[in-house]
Amino acid sequence: MQLTQQLVQLAAEEQQNPLIPPGPELVIGLVTFAIVFFFLGKKLLPNINKVLEERRAAIEGGIEEAEAMKVEAQSVLEQYKAQLAEARHEAARLRQEAQEQGAALIAEMRAEGQRQREEIVAAGHTQLEADRKAAASVLRQDVGKLATELAGKLVGESLEDHARQSRVIDRFLDGLDEAASTAEAAR
Repeated sequence: MQLTQQLVQLAAEEQQNPLIPPGPELVIGLVTFAIVFFFLGKKLLPNINKVLEERRAAIEGGIEEAEAMKVEAQSVLEQYKAQLAEARHEAARLRQEAQEQGAALIAEMRAEGQRQREEIVAAGHTQLEADRKAAASVLRQDVGKLATELAGKLVGESLEDHARQSRVIDRFLDGLDEAASTAEAAR
């Protein structure tokens, strides 16, 4: 009988499908699943969705902020490039202006040097003419004295009278000047 009982039990066990749980277990499992599903749906899922939404907003905000910063950085870069180009243009203008001022200053200094040179040359000519006249005057006096002495020795009388001496000297020198002019013209 034991064997029959074992066979009946085996037959009963074979009739029961291991994939389908017994009825009371199925009801308890469904109720438990509904409670867990309700808890997940009402409590946990909104919190998870909220955290995910915050993350998504933070990421999108970060991306938007990064793009805004990129646009701002591009704008600042363009401003710096414009300022750099303007500074280069200003430097070129200042360099050109300095070159023009330098050229004008050189021209002015050359003109001043030329003017001073001409003044020095004119002063030299004036001084030379004054020295020549002074030398001619001294020479005239010396030649006059010598001529008077020579004439006095030739004539045999003294020509110490000043008026007579001046007339004799003037005639003698005029004669020398005429002889010099004639000799110049002959050449």
